[in-house]
Amino acid sequence: MRKTFLLILVTISIVSCNNNATFDVYKSLPNSMWHKDSIVNFKFSPIDTISRNNLFINLRNNNDYQYSNLFIIVDINFPNNTSFIDTLEYEMTDTQGNFLGEGLTDLKENKLEYKTNVIFPITGEYNINIQQAMRKSGTVEGIANLEGVTDIGLRIEKIKSND
Repeated sequence: MRKTFLLILVTISIVSCNNNATFDVYKSLPNSMWHKDSIVNFKFSPIDTISRNNLFINLRNNNDYQYSNLFIIVDINFPNNTSFIDTLEYEMTDTQGNFLGEGLTDLKENKLEYKTNVIFPITGEYNINIQQAMRKSGTVEGIANLEGVTDIGLRIEKIKSND
């Protein structure tokens, strides 16, 4: 009974702290492996065309992840067929090789900043595509199966006026 009460209390605390999220979706990768040709797609239709938002790529990794960084390609497609592509690099470990991110087990959750102060000026459906772009040092060919990535997520947070 006491554990159930504690679980409910923690859940309420987490939900109440994250009330500025307008979109928060994760997609699991089969066998904790991200193939170089696999594109993780997120579709959303914001109803607010005035407010500013921060966008985050959320990533969960386990101890099978072998690298200290992560390269990804992010393609955002607007409803008017405009598209912007970014190649991004994120640090995944500290200088001692310990994984960054939150989590007490071997599963770490990383909230990676993608874009800040974004306005979605056009009504309609937006698409964000995320693809891994990892390469071993000195090679041209990409890593076919990036091990240790369990989930990819997209989080959109509305910036409150007092932020």
